[in-house]
Amino acid sequence: MADKTSFEMDLGNGGEPHQHVPLAGPHDREGKLTTNQGIRVSDNQNSLRSGARGPTLLEDFVLREKIFHFDHERIPERIVHARGSAAHGYFEVTDDLSDVTTADLFQKVGERTPVFVRFSTVAGGAGSVDTPRDVRGFAVKFYTKEGNWDLVGNNIPIFFIQDAIKFPDLVHAVKMEADRAYPQAGSAHDTFWDWASLMPETTHMLMWAMSDRTIPRSLRTMQGFGIHTFRFVDAAGKSTFVKFHWKPKLGTQSTVWDEALKLQAADNDFHRRDLFESIALGNFPEWELGVQLFDEAFADSLDYDVLDPTKIIPEELLPLRKVGRLILDRNPDNFFAETEQVAYCPANIVPGIDFTNDPLLQGRLFSYLDTQKSRLGTANFHQLPINAPKCPVMNFQRDGQMQMSVPKGRANYEPNSLAAHGEPGGPRECPVTGLHTLERQAQRDEQGDKLRVRAELFADHFSQARMFWKSQTESEQAHIASAFVFELSKVSLEQVPPRMVGNLRNVDETLARRVAHGLGIELPEKSAAARDPIDMGASPALSIQKNMLDTIKGRKIGILIADETDASALQTLIAAIEDEGATPFIVAPKVGNTTLSDNTSIKADGQLLGSPSPIFDAVAVLLSDEGCKSLINEGAAVQWVMDAFAHLKAIGYSQGSQPLLDKAGVQPDDGVVPHDKGFIDAATKRYWDREPMVRSLA
Repeated sequence: MADKTSFEMDLGNGGEPHQHVPLAGPHDREGKLTTNQGIRVSDNQNSLRSGARGPTLLEDFVLREKIFHFDHERIPERIVHARGSAAHGYFEVTDDLSDVTTADLFQKVGERTPVFVRFSTVAGGAGSVDTPRDVRGFAVKFYTKEGNWDLVGNNIPIFFIQDAIKFPDLVHAVKMEADRAYPQAGSAHDTFWDWASLMPETTHMLMWAMSDRTIPRSLRTMQGFGIHTFRFVDAAGKSTFVKFHWKPKLGTQSTVWDEALKLQAADNDFHRRDLFESIALGNFPEWELGVQLFDEAFADSLDYDVLDPTKIIPEELLPLRKVGRLILDRNPDNFFAETEQVAYCPANIVPGIDFTNDPLLQGRLFSYLDTQKSRLGTANFHQLPINAPKCPVMNFQRDGQMQMSVPKGRANYEPNSLAAHGEPGGPRECPVTGLHTLERQAQRDEQGDKLRVRAELFADHFSQARMFWKSQTESEQAHIASAFVFELSKVSLEQVPPRMVGNLRNVDETLARRVAHGLGIELPEKSAAARDPIDMGASPALSIQKNMLDTIKGRKIGILIADETDASALQTLIAAIEDEGATPFIVAPKVGNTTLSDNTSIKADGQLLGSPSPIFDAVAVLLSDEGCKSLINEGAAVQWVMDAFAHLKAIGYSQGSQPLLDKAGVQPDDGVVPHDKGFIDAATKRYWDREPMVRSLA
């Protein structure tokens, strides 16, 4: 029996065509290769020619269509957040929020809502690398029963600027310089620091950007934030302010700077690969959603404005209410169709959620919709499968480029009376269940003349930057100071570093002196503050090191072996690592079989030169005396151990490995232990006390 055509299958629906239901994809193993018009292709290897050696004929529509489509495969990349990685999953409610919002997805414990989550760097292009010092995007699309809700944030709870009108300036400054088109994916250059040093409101964000937050160990171990203050609205129309926090189940983890640099060389796709492989292995990334809920009275009691996106509310002052968990359990089927074409927009909200007057948020409500039209080429981008809501969509919007639905009937306007004549009249507004913008009486400071001004409390640019500094460990403070030194040392404009250090004197005098000393410049005058900073006290929740989880679950442990490695010791270690929910990864001089002590052989997961230790969270060196002799003059092996020690990781070792550790300069400490005596416990953490032994910091 002949294969049923897609047309015949369409006729099975009462003689009316389906809305674009393809029979099989062009590469379906069970189907037949066709053109985009469904015409089967007989030869996909040769163009149509006039004779075996003659010219190609213009009438070859198969060739023309294939080349035409290839020529247009790429769409404009995002101006920012161009390099991204994403996954499907679900959000599950663990504490219903029916007391503060009517949003359907928060009403019932156990309720699951499908999501698509995209992580990204900000400054680099789509072809840049995963691990530069940069802010990371954390965008979640909830496919709720009431429509799509996009919570579009970052891995940092604040932003550089207070007003959206400055966003083009920020991006122009941090992107590649206009006359030379470099550097790519980095802020360590003239134009960014020239601009930032002239914009004191960036100071708090700069503290975060120079911290280890911007060199995360993996996408799975990043926090996420909604950044802005939003509103929840309950059934009675009462409003509650809300801030959104995502906390990774594995805890927040970062790299050290030298490690981040070497990861760029080792694997340009380190974060993307880690996310994809973790999901493929069933180690599903998970985050907990916490919300900070507060009212107008609480907001008015603060020394800063909750509508200022450069400010946070410390968790110690307003604890999180944990309300749900986010699980990513499925990789995209096609990177372009999903990760690249997904279109987020902060203006996408559902009933029960509303906006505030945050001036940065207000600008984003326009900007995102506009940019998606520019990128995806049509106002119908919402019809792409990755963007399409999973609830019914009914309105009178029609036509436009790339229209993918087939509306029926005459009704394309409202109101109409066609139903009175027996024709479909189309959907109607619903005052009961429809989204209502919050009705509230304008406050005194929301009335008056039209002015280009900011609220007075927005002028405090240094108090929270000071709080962030005071909240860090000594090690983290050293990393921040050193990052400022590194970035500003790349600036050739002589007036910029002193101006930036002058701003830092408003944050902390010790920080400013350390940066000035690292740059070799005199301590400049303190810059004038528009509003005197206040001391807010420390917030321990802002420190990565103070909140790290002692676990190796979800981590990757590198094991260096060679011929004659003890087979029993290797198998015991592998089992112990797997029992803790971590992934062992065997590294050897050759990927092919390595002969173990019992004459059995094992295939390595990676070759020594291609699997440097920066890609692992901890390492073990399991070498025999002979195996160590074979590697001790191998530069890659020495560097493998040296980097693990310099990056403050746990090192487990066999007795035969000791000469290699000695040559690599490994000194005994709590993180350097025999592989069979406490290595698993040692591998749960980094050893920050080791750092002064391995590098100089500001």
